[in-house]
Amino acid sequence: MEQVVVWFDGGCPLCRREIALMRRLDRRGAITFVDVTEDADTCPASRADMLARFHAREGESVFTGAAAFAAMWRAIPVLRPLGLLARSGRVLQVLERLYGVFLRVRPRLQHLARRFERPRASA
Repeated sequence: MEQVVVWFDGGCPLCRREIALMRRLDRRGAITFVDVTEDADTCPASRADMLARFHAREGESVFTGAAAFAAMWRAIPVLRPLGLLARSGRVLQVLERLYGVFLRVRPRLQHLARRFERPRASA
């Protein structure tokens, strides 16, 4: 299985929760997680683009949006069937539409998540 790199918005409480879950599920260490807010040097696009949509690299291919989530899922055994299913054009199309809806409501969800979030530990 190819190494996967996932770039995420470490300033987003929703993203941090999602990535924390993916890190727990990634018991084999197949995914390298990169917080775009701390390390933008390795990004395949501008920082603004990286923060606007989810990005992942699987092998030599870079994906965004739902396809990036599918690449991440393929690297985690328990989620691999969903990631493989997303290779179907129709399935990926549905997932991308759902991701588009999420992006529209993301600012409101982030606001709510911040209200209920525990303070981040300082480094």
